[in-house]
Amino acid sequence: MPASMKEIKLRIKSVQGTRQLTKAMELVASSKLRRASDRVEHSRPYFETLYQTLCDMAAADPTLQSPYLARQSGGSTCYIVIAGDRGLAGGYNANVFRAFAGDNPDGQICVLPIGRRAVEHFERQGIPIVSRAFAVAGELSVSDCFEISRMLCGLVAGGQIGAIRLVYTRFVSMLAQKAQVLPVLPFIPPAGKSAHPMLLYEPDSETVFNAVIPEYLAGIVYGALCESVSSELAARRTAMDSASRNASDMIDRLSLNYNRARQAAITRELTEIVAGADAGGV
Repeated sequence: MPASMKEIKLRIKSVQGTRQLTKAMELVASSKLRRASDRVEHSRPYFETLYQTLCDMAAADPTLQSPYLARQSGGSTCYIVIAGDRGLAGGYNANVFRAFAGDNPDGQICVLPIGRRAVEHFERQGIPIVSRAFAVAGELSVSDCFEISRMLCGLVAGGQIGAIRLVYTRFVSMLAQKAQVLPVLPFIPPAGKSAHPMLLYEPDSETVFNAVIPEYLAGIVYGALCESVSSELAARRTAMDSASRNASDMIDRLSLNYNRARQAAITRELTEIVAGADAGGV
């Protein structure tokens, strides 16, 4: 077999092995995506209820004073950035970091990265990191989100952090995911919210409001984590499907080149045989 044909055959086997790998990763992402999307749907009502409760409190008491309602002077802006633990997910991680870079806060910034890629990225950038304890996004649970909330709310109450912004990827559909920045604290209730005059809080609205804010922040972080995990799986599924189809196209082209080279080799051998027979008959 000519050297060129051997090279093509080895190349075909190599691409076939790559296609098997990308196809397997696509199937794994697809199997995990359904559970992750169910978590997204189940987490949204919890966040919406907490948000509505806080809005009702702020509307019921216009004189409400809380460190979570106004930016703390001198405190830095803390970004909670949720990225992936691995690559091979198309532009998922790059879009998250691009959304972060496109936001322009006032004053100093710090980050709380969630996901290995986020930790590695901000370590290279030299941006102050609040904690590296949540480096594996795929292993975080609801209790971890409450731990994040308690830690950050303590820093806000102490004046070290003036504002909290969340960078995550919103799961729109299987084919569309959008990286965005969500202002979390200080809490800004919507304008024109009507109050409930008969609503009473014990011991008072300020105490209840300050107690609900950590729950609210934990709910937002958990919801964003569910959205981001689903978005990463959907992006990886799409990327691996595209890679599998590209590998199939490459195999088809290589097989065509192999058959052409084989046909050319056979034709050349037949020509040599005929030429040799003619020369022997002369």
